[in-house]
Amino acid sequence: MDKGRDLKPHIGIFGRRNNGKSSFINVLVGQEVAIVSEQAGTTTDPVKKSIEIFGIGPVIMVDTAGIDDSGELGKKRVDKTMQVLKTIDCAVLILANNVFGDYEIDLIREFNSFAIPFILIHNKSDIIPILKATKAEIGKTTQTEIIDFSTITPHNLDYVVESLKKTIPQTAYVSKSLIGDIVKKGDYVLLVTPIDSEAPEGRMILPQTMAIRDVLDNHCICIVLRETELTHFFETCNTKPKLVITDSQAFGKVKDLVPEDIMLTGFSIVFSRLKGDFENFIKGAQKISALKDGDKVIIMESCTHRVSCEDIGRFKLPAWIKKYTGKDIDFTIISGMSDLPENIKDYSLLIQCGGCMFTRKQILNRLKPFTDNAVSITNYGMAIAFMNGIFERALQPFFINSETS
Repeated sequence: MDKGRDLKPHIGIFGRRNNGKSSFINVLVGQEVAIVSEQAGTTTDPVKKSIEIFGIGPVIMVDTAGIDDSGELGKKRVDKTMQVLKTIDCAVLILANNVFGDYEIDLIREFNSFAIPFILIHNKSDIIPILKATKAEIGKTTQTEIIDFSTITPHNLDYVVESLKKTIPQTAYVSKSLIGDIVKKGDYVLLVTPIDSEAPEGRMILPQTMAIRDVLDNHCICIVLRETELTHFFETCNTKPKLVITDSQAFGKVKDLVPEDIMLTGFSIVFSRLKGDFENFIKGAQKISALKDGDKVIIMESCTHRVSCEDIGRFKLPAWIKKYTGKDIDFTIISGMSDLPENIKDYSLLIQCGGCMFTRKQILNRLKPFTDNAVSITNYGMAIAFMNGIFERALQPFFINSETS
């Protein structure tokens, strides 16, 4: 399993080589989960570990290579360390021996750029405690408290854990409901789940299973069927769903089968509110109408999977966009945590999947370079709803409370 896609809070451990990053993780967890060595540079690539921290709970701890690594190989390690910033909810910067300089200053700037809350640990205090001069120097860059600590004699470990707990954003813990503000107890929610070659054998895909659980958590009644049974359902059942959620690729068919007085939206749109930049996604969908010949569109898949001719991101979505616009569009596909293209400004539009496999922080950080460069962004479901002429209807469930209040 790819731990980078785990939905627990992600904590990144950063610092120079041999400052005790791995030792810090071991002390924090209370067991040896990270390799410790006197040799600088023991940790090469970032290492992710799903662990339990007493007083905090389950988290993903990311042990990184030293930010001062040198040489051609060292630079590659540092690059990978910096890429971790896109995936974490909170950071710990480990200092030692009263050394604080450009490496730490640059890293703190990156923390601030990505809006990553962090704590500072001055390790090896049993050898050299932190000096007032060091604190003063650090104070020129950040007002974040620095905690004097020793992994050999961790007498103030409880204080470190408490500081870390306060620093991790609540949004990293709290999983908001997908539809809790749309439905009420006892409502019927109908989920339309097409089964094609992309569907896993013998089970539901993650967005569908998460939606089912959310419906049940909200004490609603969940009905699940394929789009081929939708007509039969409305012809033979007296039950009127409060909300219908469909796989986005079935919008074209489902929109004509669900009565206009029943709210309709898509799984991808539901997840875009939970995981993505909802407001900018809404604005970006309308960019599709303005695409011109030769425009570049990037399609962002947050997971890697077996590809077939029915793949929505790689085949169906590009085909639908070309048909809708009548233009010759250049598409780039990015999957998982693959590197982003260097020429971001050359793109006219980014279309992000629902993001069920990533945390909200990871999705927003993947989108940030594009929004920073004024590139329009949207979401699979919103793009498909827009091209099917039901954009306003698919968004209406999310604004119904404000309209009626």
